[in-house]
Amino acid sequence: MAARPLRLRLAVAFLPLLLAAASASAAAARGGFNVSFDSAALAFSDLTLLGDSFLRNGSVGLTRDTAVPSSSAGSVLCSRAVAFGSGGGSAASFAARFSFVIAEQNAGSTGGDGIAFFISPDRATLGATGGYLGLFNSSSSAAKTNASIVAVEFDTMLNDEFGDPSDNHVGLDLGSPVSVNAVDLAAFGVVLNSGNLTTAWIDYHGADHLLQVSLSYSAAKPAKPVLSVPVDLSPYLRDAMYVGFSASTEGSTQQHTIKEWTFQTFGFPSATNSSSFSNTTGNASAPTVPGEAAAGGAASRKKRFGLALGILGPVALAVSFVFFAWVSIRKLIELTSRKDAGFLPELVKGPRKFSYKELSAATRGFHASRVIGKGAFGTVYKAAMPGTATASAVSYAVKRSTQAHQSRNEFVAELSVIACLRHKNLVQLEGWCDDKGELLLVYEYMPNGSLDKALYGEPCTLSWPERYTVASGIASVLSYLHQECEQRVIHRDIKTSNILLDGNLSPRLGDFGLARLMDHNKSPVSTLTAGTMGYLAPEYLQSGKATEQTDVFSYGVVVLEVCCGRRPIDKDDGGGKNVNLVDWVWRLHGEDRLIDAADPRLAGGFDRDEMLRLLLVGLSCANPNCDERPAMRRVVQILNREAEPVPVPRKKPLLVFSSSASIKLQEIAFACGDDVRGGLPAAATSPRSEGGDIER
Repeated sequence: MAARPLRLRLAVAFLPLLLAAASASAAAARGGFNVSFDSAALAFSDLTLLGDSFLRNGSVGLTRDTAVPSSSAGSVLCSRAVAFGSGGGSAASFAARFSFVIAEQNAGSTGGDGIAFFISPDRATLGATGGYLGLFNSSSSAAKTNASIVAVEFDTMLNDEFGDPSDNHVGLDLGSPVSVNAVDLAAFGVVLNSGNLTTAWIDYHGADHLLQVSLSYSAAKPAKPVLSVPVDLSPYLRDAMYVGFSASTEGSTQQHTIKEWTFQTFGFPSATNSSSFSNTTGNASAPTVPGEAAAGGAASRKKRFGLALGILGPVALAVSFVFFAWVSIRKLIELTSRKDAGFLPELVKGPRKFSYKELSAATRGFHASRVIGKGAFGTVYKAAMPGTATASAVSYAVKRSTQAHQSRNEFVAELSVIACLRHKNLVQLEGWCDDKGELLLVYEYMPNGSLDKALYGEPCTLSWPERYTVASGIASVLSYLHQECEQRVIHRDIKTSNILLDGNLSPRLGDFGLARLMDHNKSPVSTLTAGTMGYLAPEYLQSGKATEQTDVFSYGVVVLEVCCGRRPIDKDDGGGKNVNLVDWVWRLHGEDRLIDAADPRLAGGFDRDEMLRLLLVGLSCANPNCDERPAMRRVVQILNREAEPVPVPRKKPLLVFSSSASIKLQEIAFACGDDVRGGLPAAATSPRSEGGDIER
């Protein structure tokens, strides 16, 4: 007797116990099975992990989670085989839905590849790293010895030898890494390695010989698929196949994670060979004797009635639970919406509200080619708004926040702070958008990019007068934020990558995602420590209290970078040991060689008195003892030659901590480790962010 459709559901996420019980009862009744994994207890017997794959916090990681570039490959499969049909006949239809994240652990690394959803006759499937997606072998791809593998690849690397259309594409692979059909995702506004949670739907209709793939950043399935391929999979799908995922990297820190996964087969073909699955699926039926059928009619009806109650009871319970949960969630969403609706208009009397359609069109669907920056809270795109008959197009910078709740908090915080600020050295907020689940801030476009790119690019594009102007401009805007606003604004993330340069190379301070408002007459309170290692004041790391003086310390580090052309934590001349910029400059000051700290790329093209003045300002602001740092108003006076520099001791002062310090000195030292990620100590990194941003 032919086997019924085998229904497999794997969800590496939390599912309510009532729903799981109801689904299990229903699955038992129809002869299939339903396996659920909650985030607290995963059953290893139901998953086969191969290569570098691992389980963590209710998710499956496929490649190594490391900040050091490496080559890695891993796969995860359901341990039980799935029946798709006989090799010679038609194949069963199937549908897969899963969510994944492809994240760059180190923004400077290259060589990441992608994820593949696959169906294989072998549950020991593990291939080569790099372009082979951990699925195919490099020595056998041409010969197609893996000819029975069906895979849908979500590829983030351009491999010319495989005919890839771009480094951001989806393709169908049949027994080879060379896709039989592939599509560039540029037109669909999806960037696979953006770090966003992405949901994919793969549907194969056996009767129509059609495979479709859809992608979205939300849980709603798009009306239009990104890939639609007319293909007959019956030559590849056999009686016993294994379903899973694989991923690979090559000299990269790209990390691939599967968050949830559901899969089912349906429209099962009639095939004589399928009877071999009757025992495993519980669909075997014993022959019925006609005489017994009449005698057992009443018993059969009672059995069916009991079975119906056993199924409908848990189902009714589950439906009730879902209904009440849905009502509660809707009320919560409406309440939140009312709060936001009442809050945001007060903030945005100046900036306008853009529509999502406008911003999507202006960024070409948030195409990867329009990316001009990435940060801990989102990606920044260049937007070109169409001009009028009398004016040319206007360029903006659109900051697209990720979908996490924390990012929404940062979005509201940034909007609430910067919407009411006006200063010539601030990046001007032009508008905002909160449509279609997207969080978007629209800023004026800065054509010369960020200070760090100008300062550390080859060649350096900043002359000494331009550098001095940058230091003066940022001092002026910080004095405004600290002392001239109705409420003090503590930026908490002063660094060269958050300082932008306009068309005249004048500095503009941006990225207020971590900023905090504080009344002038109130003391600071402890908060989550946030910012970037190398720029964080010692007392801030100790107490978590952000003040004007913690911003002053970060400004001092930026000033030293501007003078020296060196990063806050850099390698020594031998390229081995980490060197802290503040310590290095202070040592030269103690040896009466402070002028030697000047950036050698300036080739002496600077005013000696200005250089010494600016270096002394940087050291005084980066003093380990916060009480010894000057206020930003005093710094402005010094740079305008209205006051003399603050005296700086020849020897760097010792760090002073209270006896109640909750963290050890070696834990907050800027250059205590030898393992470096993106030029920062290993201790500076955290899962939350890129480039050394931390929050604890």
